[in-house]
Order: sequence, then C-alpha cells, then structure tokens
Amino acid sequence: MKNQPRRQFLKKSITATAGIGCLPLLTKASSALNKSAQGMKFGLVTYLWGKDMDLPTLLDVCEKSGVLGVEVRTQHAHGVEPVLSKAERAEVRKRFADSPVELVGYGSNAQYHENDPAKVKANIDLTKDYLRLMHDCGGSGVKVKPNGFVSDVPRAKTVEQIGLALNEVAKYGDDLGQEIRVEVHGRGTSELPVVRDIFKVATHPNATVCWNSNDVDLDGAGLDENFDMVKNRFGSTVHIRELNVGKYPYAELMKKFNEMDYQGWILLEARTNPVDKIAALIEQRKIFERMISGS
Repeated sequence: MKNQPRRQFLKKSITATAGIGCLPLLTKASSALNKSAQGMKFGLVTYLWGKDMDLPTLLDVCEKSGVLGVEVRTQHAHGVEPVLSKAERAEVRKRFADSPVELVGYGSNAQYHENDPAKVKANIDLTKDYLRLMHDCGGSGVKVKPNGFVSDVPRAKTVEQIGLALNEVAKYGDDLGQEIRVEVHGRGTSELPVVRDIFKVATHPNATVCWNSNDVDLDGAGLDENFDMVKNRFGSTVHIRELNVGKYPYAELMKKFNEMDYQGWILLEARTNPVDKIAALIEQRKIFERMISGS
C-alpha cells in the first residue's frame, strides 16, 4: 500500500503527458477574473472534489473552471506523495509550470497534540518529508493541524507541545522556502482563543494560521473578535466550504479579508459531491468573485 500512490502516478502521468499539453489555455481576461483588486485568489483543496482525479485530470478541471490554484491533499488519486522519486517530483513541477494552475501547497494530516513523544516526533519527521516534497515539486507550503486535546492531559501542556513542534517545523520549512500553515482544526483546538494561545508559543514567523471557516468561529463574542485574535498570523491560505451552502457568514468573512488587504488563496474544501465538478467550481468561483467585489 505504501507504494500505491507512486504506481498510480507513474501509470497515469505517462499516458497523459502528450494530451495535457493540448488543453486550451484560459485567456488573460478570464485568468484575471480569478483575482480581486486586493489580490485574493480562489483555489481548490482536493478534498473532496478532486480526491479521485489523477494529476492531469486535476489540472484540466482547474484550468477549465478558472480555478487556478490547488492544494493537493495526501492520499488522493493525484499521487503526489513523499514516495515519489527525484525524477517524478521534477515531473510534477513541470506539469504545474506548463499549466496556468499554481501548486499552492500540500494538505497533510501531520498533528502534534498526542500524549506520546514518539508519535509527536514521527509527525514532525513526516512534516519535514512533506516540506521537502513541496520544495521539490514547486509548492510553497504545507498544511498541518492540531487535532484535539487528550484526556487527562492539561490543556496548557498540549498547547505548549503543539506550539514548540510548530516552531521546529517552521524553522525547517523556512530554510526550504516553505510556509507552515496551521489549519484551525480539532475538537477544542479549533476554538480561536486556543489557536491564539498556541501561537503565543509558536513564535517563529514561518508558522502561520490557516483560517478554516468552522462553526465555532461564531462562538463567544462572534466572528469579528475571533478573526481579530489571529489575523496577525495569517499565512497564504484560507479554507472555506461551499459558499452557497449552510449559514456560515461568508460574505462577512470576505469583507474582513478585503479590509485587511489579504493577499492569499481562498481555497474551497468541499463537503458535497456534484457530478459535474467543472460546473460546480465555476459556480463557486463566480460567487467568490461577487463577494469580494461587494456586488
């Protein structure tokens, strides 16, 4: 099973090499639509809409929908994994370089909250593997996460442990030109006051917050105060769900990013499973464009 992503990558990339070069490129005008005046850009996390796409298909779908950035997630059909050889990593880099789609970064499951030093070290080492992978493939960062609190362990101890681990991987990533993006995630650890406290320990400037559009963002004093708690540590990525599903105040959120002149990627981490992914992505991109334009 360990080598399966590599086999999938080799099998599908070789057969698709000729065809992908013939895909129609977006015009400059349509490409420009993907950026707001403030510099925000709309992209895709391969969870869930891209999880079953090999890399050529993923690039094709993103290009045709005008969604020109992608965070590739581990264990998905694109096969971008640490098992890739040096030559295979160079091929991934070339595919993105030959496409208008940017490899925004990597979505890992690395976590640092567990009450087992060996597991924490293993996750730190895994993060370093992913950082080297993105360096080789042309990405710019790796998403990691806290994933909850452990029973019978004081919360303050876990917060410190997570923060110290983030400092280590942030320093390692900085040396490779790769950003650490800490997804606001996990039971308890997704609460913004907890994230704020983690980043009081994680002082390395290359450790950044990836806003995750959770329902708990509205708890306590509400979105404004929770947003302001961590906005000074935002990195290059934000995660959202479908902009027209549920009650999350996305228009208000986009207004706040506009007001701070946010320059990063707003990445769709979908929960639904539409049949026509291109049409669905176009719909989400257009909603995003309306929101950031204030119309």
